[in-house]
Order: sequence, then C-alpha cells, then structure tokens
Amino acid sequence: MTRAGAASDTGFRRAVRWVAILNLAYFGVEFAVALGIGSVSLFADSVDFLEDASVNLLILLALGWSVRARAKVGMGLAALLLVPGLATLLTAWQKFNLPLTPAPLPLSLAGLGALAVNFGCAAMLMRFRHHSGSLSRAAFLSARNDVLANIAIIVAGIMTAFVWRTPWPDLAVGLAIALVNLDAAREIWEAAREEHRSDPRP
Repeated sequence: MTRAGAASDTGFRRAVRWVAILNLAYFGVEFAVALGIGSVSLFADSVDFLEDASVNLLILLALGWSVRARAKVGMGLAALLLVPGLATLLTAWQKFNLPLTPAPLPLSLAGLGALAVNFGCAAMLMRFRHHSGSLSRAAFLSARNDVLANIAIIVAGIMTAFVWRTPWPDLAVGLAIALVNLDAAREIWEAAREEHRSDPRP
C-alpha cells in the first residue's frame, strides 16, 4: 500500500470512529425526548442513530478484509438498515391507535440537534464515500439521509406549532424516514453485489 493509501485508510478509520461515537451519544438524547413527548419521527430517528453507530462499528471491524468479505458485510449492513424502518412502522401503528400530538418545541430542538450531529458526520465521511466500496458508501449514505430526515423533523415541529396542531406531520415524517432507509438499503445492497462480482476469485 502506498503512503497516500495508508494515510487515506487512517483518515477513514478516524472518521468512522468519530461518527460511531457521535451517533451512539445522540441516540440516548433523542430516544429520551421521543419517549417524553410521544414522537414517531424522533423515535424513528433515534433508532436510526443506534443503527448508524452499529454500522460504523461494523465498518471499523471489516476494514482491511478481502473484497469478498467486505461485500458480504455490505450486504449485512443493507439488511441492518431495514431495522429502523420496521421499528418505525410498529411505532406508527401505535400512534394510529392513540393519536397524541407531540410537543412541537422539543420536537424541533431535538431535530435541530440531530441535524448538527448528522451534518458533521456527513461532512467527515464525504471525501471517503468511495474509499472502501459498499462499506464507505453505507456510512456516507446513512449520514446523508439522516440530514434530510432531520430537516423534515424540524419542519414537522414548526407545522405542529403554527399550522396544524395534530400528530400527522410527525407521523408522516416518521414514515418517510422509514422509506428513506429502505432506499438506502437497496443502494448499499446493489453496491455490495457489484463489489462481490468484481472479486476475481471463484
């Protein structure tokens, strides 16, 4: 490996480690707020923070493995991305049965904090998004999609406060987060399969 390649590996490992730490820390914050105000979107996003921490820890373990092994981990990460979607659907079903409106100010503030964390994570990972095939793509897509989800959460909080005092904006955003995770899982699966096919070994 060249000196530039080794430096790139070291930089990617450092970025992934920080992303895992930040995601795990904010999971606790957002999960507590979600339970406190009964928010589907914050619950979905908090589970996503936990999933992102797990994804990045797995990436740290898989770095340095063979192309085929990395591809298999990439496929596993694609499956892992489905977990927040399933958790969100369950929470949304409970919200349909008991449609309570979440407090808009904590909803917006928690979304703003999540946006800051995820924007920082996406910025750290952006230059490494093609570094290790499906693994780096998984890390970058998770952070990028979470930035979009956090913007939607903030908008839902504003709508709940000033436009429509119902649980439906929060519920709609929670379901949208689940759909975004499904699309990210598809992209990572396709990247992992392509990486697996590129391995010359039988």
